Amino acid sequence: MKHLIDPLDLSVGEIDELIAVAQDIEQNPEKYAHLCEGKKLATLFYEPSTRTRLSFEAAMMNLGGKVLGFASADTSSAAKGESIADTIRVVSCFADICAMRHPKEGAPQVAAQFSGIPVINAGDGGHQHPTQTLTDLLTIRMLKGRLDHLTVGLCGDLKFGRTVHSQIKALSRYQGMRFVLISPEELRIPSYIREEVLHARGIPFQEVERMEPVLPKLDILYMTRVQRERFFNEEDYIRLKDTYILDKHKMQYARPDTYILHPLPRVNEISTEVDSDPRAAYFRQVQYGVYIRMALILKLLNIHAE
Repeated sequence: MKHLIDPLDLSVGEIDELIAVAQDIEQNPEKYAHLCEGKKLATLFYEPSTRTRLSFEAAMMNLGGKVLGFASADTSSAAKGESIADTIRVVSCFADICAMRHPKEGAPQVAAQFSGIPVINAGDGGHQHPTQTLTDLLTIRMLKGRLDHLTVGLCGDLKFGRTVHSQIKALSRYQGMRFVLISPEELRIPSYIREEVLHARGIPFQEVERMEPVLPKLDILYMTRVQRERFFNEEDYIRLKDTYILDKHKMQYARPDTYILHPLPRVNEISTEVDSDPRAAYFRQVQYGVYIRMALILKLLNIHAE
């Protein structure tokens, strides 16, 4: 039985295969509309989520399957002290596949060890978010036509942002990648990403504090939030917070073929005036998330379209 806990659980070939299926789903949705009839997806969300949970539910429903689960730990037996191991054993009696989000790093991995059904990590603390990574890869492929020889800018909270860590790991396996890491010094990428991924693989990257000078270099700009609570003092936050708000003025520095992505939710790091720019792709990114999760569910259930 296969699970998806870490983006690196999938080979590059498997990711390319998922992307191909997702692209076919977009073009031929009727071909996939009944493939999961009689199947059930359990969504075990121990912390709040809107996009990820609804995206999984939409994916399963689009495949003709059904969904059961909970959207908060308060409404589950976890509130009574039930262990993850016991919960997943029970859920394995009810469902065919499970998507789990948990605030504790490693919780989905524990569930996978005791599960009788495939487990998908839908986010575990600040650790991994593999289906967001797959969404990002599909989006980049759709927009740019390739996943190699690209310059990707990652902006905002690069220290704690799990989507950033997962994306660097995944994209680093493709040839000719370059990264521009845009963040305040306090929120730079963790040293293990710098050493074990970028340096270890000889991948060119630069770390900068300002967005405008590097925008003309980028094929993709991936925005994340700079969060007040991550700073040691208010003065540093006030000094830097407006530096990482993408607006129409900053978009003038970007190339016509530079696309803007964001894992959402946003707060104020992308001005709403950017939404009408054809290079703003974050809402298309949400739709692609449904397609890639449909492809992943089919893969883990070993169901194939004719």
